[in-house]
Amino acid sequence: MILFLLAYLGGVLTIISPCILPVLPFVFARADKPFLRSGLPLLLGMAMTFAAVATLAAVGGGWAVQANAYGRIAALVVLAAFGLLLLFPSLADRATRPLVALGGRLSQSADRADHGASSFFASLLLGVATGLLWAPCAGPVLGLVLTGAALQGASAHTSLLLLAYAAGAATSLALALLVGGRVFAAMKRSIGVGERIRKVLGIAVLIGVAAIALGLDTGLLTRLSLSGTARFEQGLLDRWQPGGAMPSAAMGNGGRLADEGPFPSLSGAGEWINSPPLGPASLRGKVVLVDFWTYSCINCLRSLPYVRAWAEKYRDQRLVVIGVHTPEFAFEKDPANVRKAVRDLGIAYPVAIDNDHGVWRAFNNRYWPAHYFIDGRGRIRYHHFGEGDYARSERVIQRLLAENGSAVGSAGTVTVAASGAGAAAAQGKARSPETYLGYGKAMRFTSPGGLARDARHDYALPTALPRDGWGLGGAWTAGREQVSLGAAGGRIVYRFRGRDVHLVLGPAQPGRPVRFRVTIDGKAPGADHGTDVDPRGNGVVDGQRLYQLVRLHGGMAERTFAIEFLDPGVQAFAFTFG
Repeated sequence: MILFLLAYLGGVLTIISPCILPVLPFVFARADKPFLRSGLPLLLGMAMTFAAVATLAAVGGGWAVQANAYGRIAALVVLAAFGLLLLFPSLADRATRPLVALGGRLSQSADRADHGASSFFASLLLGVATGLLWAPCAGPVLGLVLTGAALQGASAHTSLLLLAYAAGAATSLALALLVGGRVFAAMKRSIGVGERIRKVLGIAVLIGVAAIALGLDTGLLTRLSLSGTARFEQGLLDRWQPGGAMPSAAMGNGGRLADEGPFPSLSGAGEWINSPPLGPASLRGKVVLVDFWTYSCINCLRSLPYVRAWAEKYRDQRLVVIGVHTPEFAFEKDPANVRKAVRDLGIAYPVAIDNDHGVWRAFNNRYWPAHYFIDGRGRIRYHHFGEGDYARSERVIQRLLAENGSAVGSAGTVTVAASGAGAAAAQGKARSPETYLGYGKAMRFTSPGGLARDARHDYALPTALPRDGWGLGGAWTAGREQVSLGAAGGRIVYRFRGRDVHLVLGPAQPGRPVRFRVTIDGKAPGADHGTDVDPRGNGVVDGQRLYQLVRLHGGMAERTFAIEFLDPGVQAFAFTFG
């Protein structure tokens, strides 16, 4: 939300850029004309032109990065160019001169056309001119948005940020149309201050480029984010989203269920387990529970015992449970890994392998796990995101089955006694957050020098660990999703708070297991060992999955976890805590 607000404010402030001045007299000349025939088409033409230019920049930048590893360098060069243009107005003038000239010619054409028959066309043409002038001088916020798209890939999130930016600029021009020349005069007076601000921002952008190029974005800057900062960030999240709960549908008065739309297609699934391909047509007349999950997700593993119990309890009442396995990590795309996980977890209901996120997008889903409840008419009537609230979810199943003409017998709900990683998380908000180890999402990394991206590096363990900080020791290669060990003796340390410690691990080469040893505060775990570790702390990485390494029997506490790998060739992806 903060990013969208900044993008909107950046768009609002765009209008004080000097290179926008040539077109503003024509804009203000239309302040006394009808808004629908003059102001509205102007804003439409400007927005369409800007959207076209910005989209080409975002998509082109994203393609460059995806095409090869040198794309990241190209993106940094583009960002550096933004900084230089902000810092040196003369460079900006020369760089934007062709578009300014084109915009000026279009503005003059629009002014001549305005004396003719089509005021709407004249205003639309003026909007196109304004958009051409607006895009190259839009300022640092737009530059950062487009560069983010180049570095991380163009996405719906990027498009929404650009839309917020466009809305901000349109707001400024709409105000200009309403107020007229007084705003124009104020803008002229503000240009001096605006230029100084642009120069400061240009310096900041260039510093950011240098930090990224030197790897300081995951090194020094991460180490500066210590436990106090992490707690502050978590406090903000708790303030805006109490209890950390994900959004969920709510029942109406009297327990009524809403109609959230039709059952989306399942055709995006590439393969099915335990069933031939299914779809809304073949499931008509049955109540359906769709469960989005992935097999290394601890939240999914904790909800699975309930999903399995519902599938068994209500099978004869025509409840169909469908698990949609949508991967987070690359190894979860291997159908053999998914089939093994389905067997190991005792899942007997149909599972759709959604490697391309086709079903995920059809449902417009964003969470693991996510449960969608569909009635016999093929309508989504309820959804729940994340763990918990299982009794309410089961009551929804009972209600839909009753509506569908199936007697459910006892109105009681299932009782689940899960063990291992499937056991419910310890109560309380203070446990450590999910922590990714690959540089794509890494946070709070505290080893000296930061993460060396895509290159083997000898890491030293940090001398002190802040709360929720972690570090590496030994010869590791940091990839986007994981860190990979190149020599025996590598270690990972984490200062955590919680009851359970889980770590997603896998051997780099199938069939070559990796031995490891776990300690808690420097000692063998004893009775506090997890299901994948013996009391002396010994275990073996024999597949790509989530491993439970610690379960404290004395309740939640702040402790130092360490794992040492006795063989090379392990990959570590993400910590989760219970």
